[in-house]
Amino acid sequence: QVQLVESGGGLVQAGGSLRLSCAASASMSSIKTMGWYRQAPGKQRELVATITSGGSTNYADSVKGRFTISRDNAKNTVYLQMNSLKPEDTAVYYCNAESFFLRFVFWGQGTQVTVSS
Repeated sequence: QVQLVESGGGLVQAGGSLRLSCAASASMSSIKTMGWYRQAPGKQRELVATITSGGSTNYADSVKGRFTISRDNAKNTVYLQMNSLKPEDTAVYYCNAESFFLRFVFWGQGTQVTVSS
C-alpha cells in the first residue's frame, strides 16, 4: 500500500504559478511511474503529466511548455511546477503512483487549483 499526500494547491490569478507536491509513503525505488491527473467540474479525470523511475516525462498537449513534472527520490516526492496558469487549468489535481509489484495503482486525495481570470 502506498499513501500519497498532495499539497500546494490554491487560488491564483491567470498568468501566475503554483507548485504542487506529492509525498509518497513508500520508497521511490518501488514506484514505476508517478503522475498528476486533474478533474474539472462536470468533466472526466484527465492526464496532466507523468514521470517514470528513469526520469522520462510525458505531458498533455494542453500543458506542454507551461508545466514541469519532477521527482526527488531522496524525499519520495514528485512535484508539478505550473506556470502561465489559465482559468481552464482550474480543477482538482490528483497524484498517482504505479508500483513495480503487480502494477498496483494508488491515488492521493486531491488538491484544488483555482485560476481566476
